[in-house]
Amino acid sequence: MKLVGKINREIYKCITEDITTDEVIITDERVEHIEDNHPGHFKNYGVYLQEIVERPDYIFSGNRVKTALVLKHVSEIDEKFKTVIRLITSSDDKTYKNSVITFMKIDEKEWNRLKKNKKVLYKSE
Repeated sequence: MKLVGKINREIYKCITEDITTDEVIITDERVEHIEDNHPGHFKNYGVYLQEIVERPDYIFSGNRVKTALVLKHVSEIDEKFKTVIRLITSSDDKTYKNSVITFMKIDEKEWNRLKKNKKVLYKSE
């Protein structure tokens, strides 16, 4: 388990107002999942996860309850990313932290498809 960063609860309250921690972690199992399904993405771009979770460009509701689908354009490398974060609420185990479920680099077509087909809950200024 590795600490990725800390979310701004004010930004992420568009998913749920009942967020009990600002810490975001990623487990070894999730890193393995990401590398299995998106080879090289975590290894090459994992260093940008903190920026992605702390300063998202867009947040949409994820496919599951209490999940945020986050989009971020990292201008430093001119790449776009999609990340899913499971948020922890008061109904969850008190020892749990918000956690990265998946993370991948996406192309312009996928970026635009998500913006078009998903309801934007948060957009950065």
